[in-house]
Amino acid sequence: MTAPTSPASKLRIAMFSGNYNYVRDGANQALNRLAGYALAKGAAVRVYSPTTATPAFAPTGDLVDVPAIPLPFGRGEYRLARGLPARVRADISDFAPNIFHVSAPDILGHRALTMARAAGIPVLASVHTLFETYPAYYGLGFMEAPLVALLRRFYNRCDALVAPSSEIADRLRGQGIDRPISVWSRGVDHARFHPDRRDNGWRRQYGIADDELVIGFLGRLVLEKGLDVFAAVCAELHRRGVHHRVLAIGDGPARDSFAADVPGVIFAGFQSGNDLGRAVASMDIFLNPSVTETFGNVTLEAMAAGVPVVAANATGARTLVADGVTGRLIAPRDISAYADAIAAYAADRALLAAAGAAGREASLAYHWDIINQKVIDEYCRVTAR
Repeated sequence: MTAPTSPASKLRIAMFSGNYNYVRDGANQALNRLAGYALAKGAAVRVYSPTTATPAFAPTGDLVDVPAIPLPFGRGEYRLARGLPARVRADISDFAPNIFHVSAPDILGHRALTMARAAGIPVLASVHTLFETYPAYYGLGFMEAPLVALLRRFYNRCDALVAPSSEIADRLRGQGIDRPISVWSRGVDHARFHPDRRDNGWRRQYGIADDELVIGFLGRLVLEKGLDVFAAVCAELHRRGVHHRVLAIGDGPARDSFAADVPGVIFAGFQSGNDLGRAVASMDIFLNPSVTETFGNVTLEAMAAGVPVVAANATGARTLVADGVTGRLIAPRDISAYADAIAAYAADRALLAAAGAAGREASLAYHWDIINQKVIDEYCRVTAR
């Protein structure tokens, strides 16, 4: 008897990403996981993205290079695709996709969307970043309104969207986006991010005593991650005499300024695999003042590692952190309130442990396969329509 064919096996997915694997971030790791899941389900996947000679990690699936230039405004580690040259368009045509997946409203995304519309191929867009919040961090706040208008036009040309939470879906609808929006949440590797990964010996290598309170930063060291707030909170804790150490996991263009603003910060650099799990579990508190996240993979990873989260009461953390249970949610720029929350944990290690345990328990609801299947289902619905 012939086994039934999986609906996913009929999918031929052309995926477009401004950064599929040359710089490690939460968005491209989610895309790689999705591509791997789709391939395992029998779909054909071909990815189009700028590449570099020194990628952060190996790509999942077939990756086709798209010509690009360094991103301006001091963010040259990222690449800006110049469009879809004839060579790439021919490759797409030969691949014969039946759905386009665009992951950013950049030049590449716009050109892919135009090509799909001309060929009558449906388009699904995934939302990973609140791009409209970025200009304010670079003295370009006046650009927010026109950027929202640009995003609205881009997304309304797509057939459907997937957003990382219902809150982000509502935000998009509030901006005038009228396409169907479903939720593509995020998962976490529960074996890699686990309380048992905590390693006091590893901490000691950085001169951290076993009983010292470690406040952790996890992610790209860039202005839009709220580094100014992070530094101000640490300064306030010092003023109050709350002893702590700061451990930064990651790197980025704002490293030097962060080092100047947070004296004594310990840089562990980029970590990956089980080394990353060890580094996260070796924190005592994860401080995340970013207001630009759509989901907050790093927040979920900290929770899975049993680390209480003190975060901005904003998109991303708000859908994950239960205030007063798994951590604290703070008004985004309320430095005193951040310091109050951390000081309370510093003074009551039982409270700290309880919040970490509650975070670990809450994280168990997030599984990658279940989450990625929802995108496969959406691909199938869009192609059927």
